[in-house]
Amino acid sequence: MSTIEHADDALVSVAFPVFNEAENLEKLHAEVTSALETTGLAFEMIFVDNGSTDESLSIIKRLCEADARAQFVSLSRNFGHQGALLAGISHARGDAVITMDADLQHPPALLPEMVRLWQEGYEVIFTRKRRYPVRGFRLRQVKLFYWLMSKWSGLHLSFGQSDFRLLDRKVFEVLLRMPEARKFLRGLVEWVGFRQTGLDYDPSPRHAGESKFPFRVLVSFAVDGIVSFSLLPLRWSLALGFIVASVSLVYSGATVAMGLLNLAGARLWLPPGWTTIVASILFLASIQLIAIGVLGEYVGRTFEQTKGRPEFIVRETSFSARGLR
Repeated sequence: MSTIEHADDALVSVAFPVFNEAENLEKLHAEVTSALETTGLAFEMIFVDNGSTDESLSIIKRLCEADARAQFVSLSRNFGHQGALLAGISHARGDAVITMDADLQHPPALLPEMVRLWQEGYEVIFTRKRRYPVRGFRLRQVKLFYWLMSKWSGLHLSFGQSDFRLLDRKVFEVLLRMPEARKFLRGLVEWVGFRQTGLDYDPSPRHAGESKFPFRVLVSFAVDGIVSFSLLPLRWSLALGFIVASVSLVYSGATVAMGLLNLAGARLWLPPGWTTIVASILFLASIQLIAIGVLGEYVGRTFEQTKGRPEFIVRETSFSARGLR
């Protein structure tokens, strides 16, 4: 049965990864509730406490007691943004799930339009920022992240695309069945296909608190995406090895030829041996270390996959016990 046939009596789930967002939660609940009530559809809200150290979990429990449409999942520790998203998606009971951050920079006012497009038959509705709410060096860091992802991973992630999206049930069930560790959802959502469309929006100013995405997190995201979807770094390491080997052979051949000519009576200048040897060794050693590091990223992902550890562990939930995932 299609999504369109069940649009009138459908259930929409909204999942929020939450890490130290105590000051935002009540406003988030109010705005999301107001926005979704205009759709005329039943909905549920899933707050995933991702190891918060502030009062986030207490506030979430209070919201759940006051609103039967609100549920919570409390993880045993911080499992990262992607782990929290997967926890929310795996507990979603709806015909579609919307994932959005809890800092109110993803505007709840966009939710009715996302639901409308889903009712028209789209199975993935992703979003793009028209502008990024940062300036200066931070903006250059973000642009570098999206450039690396697009050029090196083989994906076509446009600037400003994030984990604010709607997924039809058939889509997120496919994602949850994928056995790979450290799922990179932005890439996987594009990779699985289905009928997709995008929405542009202006991000709202952060209501309270600080960003949970420093540059090191963006770098980790980029590495996960590149290693998960592309062999390009390995191929570049191989190509660089051939280039260095070719240059070394040419240099060695020229040096040997000059030495032989000097033995025959020519007076050609030869570079000092010590400096040349040290420079060559350091250069080749650095190339080897880079290649080993790239290879290590791939081997490390394979090692993580073989361990089979869950992507998150639930410590407490308002849902019935579901075990590990």
